[in-house]
Amino acid sequence: MTFGVLGPLVVAVDSVPQALPRAAVVRGLLGALLLAEGDRLSAARLLELVWAGQADRVGRGAVHTGVSRLRGWLGQFGDDAVALESDGEGYRLGVGPDAVDLGRFRKLAAAGEPAAALGLRRGPVLAGLDRVNREDALVTSVEEAVRTTTLTLARTAPRSAVPAVTALADEYPFDEPVQAALLELLAADGRPAEALRRFQALRQRLSEELGIEPGEQVQRVFLALLARDHDTGPRTRTPSQLPPDLPDFTGREQPVQRVLDALADGRMPVIAGMGGIGKTALAVHTAHRAAADYPDGRLYADLRGADESPAEPARVLAAFLRALGADAREIPESLDERSALYRTLLADRRVLVVLDNAAGERQLGPLLPGTATHARSATHARPAVLVTSRTALTALPGARLVDLGELDPSHAEMLLRRIVGDRRVSAEPVAAGQIAELCGGMPLAVRIAGARLAARPRWSLARLADLLRDERRRLDELEAGDLAVRAGFAVGYARLPEPTRHTFRLLGLLDAPDFAPWVAAAVADLPVEEAERQLEELIDAQLLQETGAEPHLRYRFHDLVRLYAREHARTTDGPTVRAAALERAFGAWLRLAEQAADQVPGPCLAPIHGEAPRHPLPSGVAARLLDDPMAWFEAEQPALNASARQAAALRMVPVAWDLAACQEKYCDVRGLYDDWRTTHETVLRACRTAGDVRGEAVLTRGLIEVTTWTTPADGTQTMVSLHDRAQQLLGLFERVGEPRGAADALVLSAWSLVAQGRGREALDAGRRALDLATAHDHPGGEARAHQIIAVAYNETDIDRTIHHLTETLRLARLIGNTRFEATAIQFLGAAHGRAGHVERGRDLLTRSLAMARSLGDRYVEAFSLLYLAMLYAATGDDRARETAEAALAIARRFDMGHHLAQALGILGELDLAAGDHAAAVAHLEESVLVWRARGWRSFLAEALQALGRAYAAAGLPDSAERVRREARELGEGPANGGAGALTHGG
Repeated sequence: MTFGVLGPLVVAVDSVPQALPRAAVVRGLLGALLLAEGDRLSAARLLELVWAGQADRVGRGAVHTGVSRLRGWLGQFGDDAVALESDGEGYRLGVGPDAVDLGRFRKLAAAGEPAAALGLRRGPVLAGLDRVNREDALVTSVEEAVRTTTLTLARTAPRSAVPAVTALADEYPFDEPVQAALLELLAADGRPAEALRRFQALRQRLSEELGIEPGEQVQRVFLALLARDHDTGPRTRTPSQLPPDLPDFTGREQPVQRVLDALADGRMPVIAGMGGIGKTALAVHTAHRAAADYPDGRLYADLRGADESPAEPARVLAAFLRALGADAREIPESLDERSALYRTLLADRRVLVVLDNAAGERQLGPLLPGTATHARSATHARPAVLVTSRTALTALPGARLVDLGELDPSHAEMLLRRIVGDRRVSAEPVAAGQIAELCGGMPLAVRIAGARLAARPRWSLARLADLLRDERRRLDELEAGDLAVRAGFAVGYARLPEPTRHTFRLLGLLDAPDFAPWVAAAVADLPVEEAERQLEELIDAQLLQETGAEPHLRYRFHDLVRLYAREHARTTDGPTVRAAALERAFGAWLRLAEQAADQVPGPCLAPIHGEAPRHPLPSGVAARLLDDPMAWFEAEQPALNASARQAAALRMVPVAWDLAACQEKYCDVRGLYDDWRTTHETVLRACRTAGDVRGEAVLTRGLIEVTTWTTPADGTQTMVSLHDRAQQLLGLFERVGEPRGAADALVLSAWSLVAQGRGREALDAGRRALDLATAHDHPGGEARAHQIIAVAYNETDIDRTIHHLTETLRLARLIGNTRFEATAIQFLGAAHGRAGHVERGRDLLTRSLAMARSLGDRYVEAFSLLYLAMLYAATGDDRARETAEAALAIARRFDMGHHLAQALGILGELDLAAGDHAAAVAHLEESVLVWRARGWRSFLAEALQALGRAYAAAGLPDSAERVRREARELGEGPANGGAGALTHGG
């Protein structure tokens, strides 16, 4: 005989269905005994299971009668079919686990085959048996097992899980985790419209039947759906950075109105109060309330860093500028210039800026818009600012203080009611009041308590009140500060199994702003699947937050939770355990960054690494993560930056400098020069302190690269100072016995020598670099050496220039670096143009221009435009001016000093030829200024010669003689306006 309880009760003999007992009581007894899975059930327990509310009236005799009738019904199938045993302790059915679908279900689920297990399910447990008490633990435990297995399938096999999760969601319409899982599955399956319809139906059902809104988990999925739908539409430059509003925001009517009134009056509301009191929640809620008044966008920044130190205003401004539409490469270097550009972009725009967790007035100064308003204005567009801080900050101009205190008891209980549901709170009003009281009026503590109850719909409120009661003394004693919030965190932490606590503590050690599941696996030394399961437990415990969306889901700590985790790590896990966890995390990031960097086109510098341990991930996981290396860097670069800095601070120097160096190519391609420079500077100091010469050499090389070619002049002659820096770098690489790095240093030195007009020395440095790179298997170094040798020959032997550039192109293609290939093609095109091969030069430059634009490389694009403009000018082509002006626009936007000076020079020569002497003087004077700052001797001489001709044509002979004299002192520059000059390092 076989039995089925996962759905309507079924009985079969040799797979042939049998008629069930006619009496409902007998069917109920059979179902209950099958659910017991061979365990004995006492008569009292059977009364509660089958007779439920009638148990006190019918007595145990009814059980004996019912069992007797069941035994008779079973007897028709033979004496050896199924034994119904009884003794003084109770009754049991002697069936094996394989005879009941529930037993087979449990076996398959335990074996990690949730799909096969759920294939046995036909509906709700014992569907249609109205004599079975569905509130009994015997029934609810089976339902919970089915629910857990279904959610496991949703996580592990999303596509195949849709039918099972849909069925469960239809049967349990108020189970919000199941509803949230279904919404996510439908969206991932390409059915976002159906997911949105289901959300609206759930919302209406909850409102009509329970008088509540969907909980936080479902709301979070709904917002992700909306964001995904928005992302598929046309791009917009209107920022919308506000975190999601809390659907169960409660109370605070007066503070909300004070904030809204202050904004309407043109004042700056400053929400102040102790940690955990709800400053951020109030700011976000009121910002959403006021959003319609700021159609040009809403900006948001958390001004408190992961280590509790204030966030740097320069970094916050960089993020705001990108959100407002600025390209990363056009963001100025200095704080003052960033602040000025920020104020310019916000001028006359109705943008709301929310600055959360401000440390003080000094930090806020650069982040405040320049538009001053002191009264409501419906016609004048203006930005507005909303600030939260632990201090009052009343010295801020135009500030209006909104001092925030604890929730009163009625509002604390109302918040609990909105999270848990009116029905449950109304059923246990005393317990609800106790929970609100035990949380001390702290919104975060109430929210944690409510979230636990919402995630466990079968718990009583009294049970949670009992758990919280032990914490009452601590809450009362510590309610003046963050310690009240810590007590709330302790409730969630205490309920976790120890392995998950261990992972929580170790994750809290990281400074990374967010992290992917594989990072958790590395930190805790777990399989990725187990780490994901533990992360879900931490989400359920409200100790971790999700960010991003599938398939790029990431996790982040609230800053106070991170501190809480670190406190436990210090008291529970020894220094060796903590250091090993960080080493694994940094090692995993390093291993992937190293592999990803190999696939990113960028500078052809020798890939030099240290001996920091790498933490391996399963090959399948690593392959999936690195399927798109640029996308991986996009997601991980903030974490890589934070980890490099943290490792440096912890004196884990080898992994710190390797993490920083691995980001160079990505930062170069994306124009993230500020991140590149500042992280290198931070880690370089640690290398020097620790005496790590290899790391010092590698980071010094990277800093020279980024500050020579892609940042504005700092008052020194860049190309002159480059020689000393390159010689110091050469010495560093020679000290550590790294000839490939020495070749890179010699190439940099050669560029400086060319710029200073020291051609023979430049050729000598370039040839030494070529010999080293060739002897030590550094094809990228060979390519760079051929390039600088070609530049050094440019004025004396154009045939050799073309030969060496042809070798540069061959090597660029050999190593598969498309970006350097485009550089080589454009240099070769410029050289052919100088040699008089006009058509060949034009074809090459046109090809390099197309490659640069396909790569999004504005630096190479500007170079190609410059030399096309020179060819057009030399051949009388009318396109010369518009091409030079396009190069000038790019050079100004991205602070490309070389290209800026050249573009100005070309336009000045064109102005002079056209007879526009005033315009020629203006263009050429600026070109001279830029070349002075760059320190490029030959090009300065050329620009001075051209300026002398412009002064003479404009009737300024004294000025003309002065600049000509300076040009003669510098030595003759390239002939004919530098039409064949090659000017950047590539």
